[in-house]
Amino acid sequence: MNDVLKKIEELTIAHDKISPSLVKEKDIKLGLRNADGTGVVVGITTKGRVLGYEKNANGEKVSIEGKLYYCGYDIENIVKEITMRNTFGYDEVAYMLLTGELPAESDLRNFSDDLVKRRSLSKQERSVIMEEVQNDNQMYALHSVISHLGRCDSNPDSTDIKDVSRQCINLIAKFPTIVAYNYNVNRFRHGEDLMMIRPRNDLSTAENFLYMLKGEVPDKNEAQLFDIALVLHAEHGGGNNSTFTVRTVSSSGANTYMAIAAGIASLSGPLHGGANESVMKMMKDLKKNVKDWSEESAIEKYLIDVFEGRAFDHSKKIYGLGHAVYTLSDPRAIILKERAREFSKRKNAFDEFTLYENVEKIGTRILSERKGVPIRANVDFYSGFIYKMMGIPQALFTPIFAMARVAGWSAHRLEQIVQGKIMRPAYVAADTKERAYTKLVERKN
Repeated sequence: MNDVLKKIEELTIAHDKISPSLVKEKDIKLGLRNADGTGVVVGITTKGRVLGYEKNANGEKVSIEGKLYYCGYDIENIVKEITMRNTFGYDEVAYMLLTGELPAESDLRNFSDDLVKRRSLSKQERSVIMEEVQNDNQMYALHSVISHLGRCDSNPDSTDIKDVSRQCINLIAKFPTIVAYNYNVNRFRHGEDLMMIRPRNDLSTAENFLYMLKGEVPDKNEAQLFDIALVLHAEHGGGNNSTFTVRTVSSSGANTYMAIAAGIASLSGPLHGGANESVMKMMKDLKKNVKDWSEESAIEKYLIDVFEGRAFDHSKKIYGLGHAVYTLSDPRAIILKERAREFSKRKNAFDEFTLYENVEKIGTRILSERKGVPIRANVDFYSGFIYKMMGIPQALFTPIFAMARVAGWSAHRLEQIVQGKIMRPAYVAADTKERAYTKLVERKN
C-alpha cells in the first residue's frame, strides 16, 4: 500500500504542478485573480461591496482607505448607529441582507420575534447533536449538524423563494444554539456535566449565544461588543471563498442545507476562516520568545523570523496582517481595535493589547517594506483577542465566524436562485497533444 501511495504522490506532483510560464502563456487566472491581484468578475450582487483600491486613468491600482458596504450602507455608519442607540444590531443587519432594505421598527420587531420562535431545537434536531455528531473539531461538528438538518425539514429540496427564505431564517436563528450545544455536548463527552440551556425569549442573538455557552446572562456591554463582532462578520461580498462556494453550490439547484454546509466546509480551511485562531497561536509563540513585551527590537526580530520561515509554523505568514482587497485599512479591524482597547482596560489586559498594537505596527512595516505594497491589519487580528477576553474557547472562533456569516450566505443563496445561472468556469488543458494508448502488457514500470 505504501508503494502505491508513494507512486501516486510522485506522479501527482509530476503531472499536476504547472509552471508560471504556462500560466502566463495561457492567460490563466489562478485563484480567480488577475495578474494585478484584482479579482476576476464572475457575477453581480446587491449584498456587499468591498473597496480597497481604485483604478486610475491608466487602469492601475491606487490604494485607498478600506470601505465595506452592506446593501449600499457603510458598515461604519451601521455600527455607529447601533452604538448610539445602545442596542443590538445583528437582527437588523440579517434582515437588511436578506431583503436589501433597512427594516422599519415594526418589520424589525416581527423579524426578531420570528427568530426568537425558531431558536430552540426540536427533539429530532437535538438528537442529531447528541447521537450522531461526535467530533472534537467544532467546524466538523457544525458541518455535520447542518448537513443532517435537511431530514428535519418537510420540504428540504424546494428552491421556491418562500421555502428557501424559511430555511434561511431557520438557520440564522438556530446557528447560535447549534454552535453552543455542539461545544457543550463535546465537553460532556469528555467528562463535564451536560449543559444544553434553552435560549431565552428576552435576550438578543448575541446575549443568547453567550448565555447558552456559559450558563449565565452576560454583561450587557460585553454582549454588545460581541454583537458588533457578529455584525462585522455577517457579510463581505460575493467573492470571498465561502460565499462564492455557497453561490456555486446553490447555482446547481442543491438544497439550502447542502449549500450552507458547503460554505462551512470552505470556512474550515485555515486560509479563510481560521485566521484569528492562527493569530492567537502566533501570539502565544511570540510570548514564549519575547519576554519583555515592551522591547520592540525583540518583537521585530521575532516577526522577521516568522516572515522568513525560521519561527512559529514556518509558513512565512504573519497572521492577521494583509488582505486580498483592503490595502490602506480594513474598516472592520479599525472598529474592533478601538473596542479591544477599551475592553482590555476593563479586563485588566491592557498590557496585552499594547503588545498586539506593537505587533501590528512593526509587522505591517516589515511586510510593507518587504512586499513593496501597503499592508495593514485585517479583521482577524483583534477579533480573537476580544473573544479570548470574553472567555470564549479558541475552538469556537471559526464556528462563531460561521454563525455570523450565515446571514450573508443566506442572502447570497437567495440572490443566486433569483439570478438562476449555473456556474461553470472553464479550465485550460495543460497539454493538447494526444497520447498513444498502449496495451497493458506493453507498459513499463
